[in-house]
Amino acid sequence: MPATAITDPDDPRIGDYRALTDLELRTRWEPPNGLFIAEGELVIQRALRAGYRMRSALVDEKRADQLTGLPGDAPLYTAAPPVLESITGFHVHRGILASFHRRPQPTLGELLTTARNLAVLEGLNTHTNLGALFRSAAALGIDAIVLSPNCADPLYRRAVRVSMGEVFAIPYTRTDTWPDPLTTIRDAGFTLLAMTPAPDAVALQDLTPDQRVRPALLLGAEGPGLTGQALKASDVRVAIPMHNDVDSLNVATAAAITFYELTRDAPR
Repeated sequence: MPATAITDPDDPRIGDYRALTDLELRTRWEPPNGLFIAEGELVIQRALRAGYRMRSALVDEKRADQLTGLPGDAPLYTAAPPVLESITGFHVHRGILASFHRRPQPTLGELLTTARNLAVLEGLNTHTNLGALFRSAAALGIDAIVLSPNCADPLYRRAVRVSMGEVFAIPYTRTDTWPDPLTTIRDAGFTLLAMTPAPDAVALQDLTPDQRVRPALLLGAEGPGLTGQALKASDVRVAIPMHNDVDSLNVATAAAITFYELTRDAPR
């Protein structure tokens, strides 16, 4: 597809990329229109390999001749850096953005049929933590992720970028209600492990073999942690033993440690 030069930031053809730093605007625009934005060539290639359909690409004009592997049926727009920054609201230092069509999410029932383990996220609304958690889940053998209704969007640009595109590697679904899905997960044969620094929590390394079979790890938002409803619904409360009177870890860090412990003996 020949490149089309964009000189006017208000050109309607690049409306998908306007004000990318405005979270409220993007939340109103992207999911209702079934779109998301990927940033950087590596992330874009991973989205393409995962089967997402590109709608268009917007590229720094100096990089247009360096790009390979983009689909020929999606418009390629180029612009000078000042125009790119005026369109997006930030300096596009990775040089390329692409708009993609979303795909239907699997149902919770479909995930529970095929997964050996789960991460279940309650109220995780920080995109950087969500992206980091997805990357760790992909690297450390988590089969699927379940999001409560008030979790952040895994396909928001920042989450996709922090995950290095690994949000495309992990099946996930967002539930419509809460905490009823936790009962559904338990009834499917999973053990609900709630991460909490509570005094009655079991040390992660002391989980029994039975408690490690089909684990569903519950993780709450940074700061407040899991709600009382989620803790009450869990089978086992679990903590990471820590030193120097440190009482908690960043949720993405805690998730990575726990993912490793729960999957370290699983086949690669």
